[in-house]
Amino acid sequence: MQQAAAPSSVVAVSDLVVTLGGRKIIDGLDFDVRRGEILGLIGPSGSGKSVTMRAIVGLLPHTSGVVDVLGRDYASLTRSERMQTERNWGVLFQQGALFSSLTVQENIEFPMREHLDLSPSLRREVARIKLDLVGLPATAAQRYPSELSGGMIKRAALARALALDPQILFLDEPTAGLDPIGAGKFDELIVTLRDTLDLTVLMVTHDLDSLAAACDRIVALADGKLLMAGTLAEMRASDHPWLREYFHGPRAHNLEG
Repeated sequence: MQQAAAPSSVVAVSDLVVTLGGRKIIDGLDFDVRRGEILGLIGPSGSGKSVTMRAIVGLLPHTSGVVDVLGRDYASLTRSERMQTERNWGVLFQQGALFSSLTVQENIEFPMREHLDLSPSLRREVARIKLDLVGLPATAAQRYPSELSGGMIKRAALARALALDPQILFLDEPTAGLDPIGAGKFDELIVTLRDTLDLTVLMVTHDLDSLAAACDRIVALADGKLLMAGTLAEMRASDHPWLREYFHGPRAHNLEG
């Protein structure tokens, strides 16, 4: 019998199996995301990191297993219950996934139009607050995604992810494509938002600096299975060949000391 998620777990993945094109991408995966933490999800290319995140938020069906979100089995919920649950999370996709035909403000307002009964003036006010929250100037509101830098696109997409005041943030490679300074500032922003808004964050990443700067714990995947879960120090102490290469390779010099 499937056990309920521990009280401290905001997300609990149990024996998750995801099959795509007849091939198991995720094969019996177990891990949890604890309330208030930033959890980094890592693994070799093709290990199933992004697939796992998409399965958790319902964008991909899972063949078997349980995804428990805020104490409820997501797959067992009715359509209306799912919509209510989805209001509790925000998702930032790797490329931002902003609507190119909408301004930044309209992009941020989009979730509010779908889920909230707010007047246009109140939607605009909330959108401006979210812009300020992620460090974008008010002048960005009327710009289109094509007029933004890569870093501004990430921040605008993050503002949209925060539109409904979620409890959980799902971030897919949030610093991909950013220069080191921009990536560092984005890591700082995620930590600040977590602390300020009492968020729980699941971050799919390959960025060693992000793991060191932002993540409380790390879950490592390999071949769709759990390789290890633990702190950065515990990961670095592992004798597993891939973990040793990942955390002690030539790009890991900033983790020393």
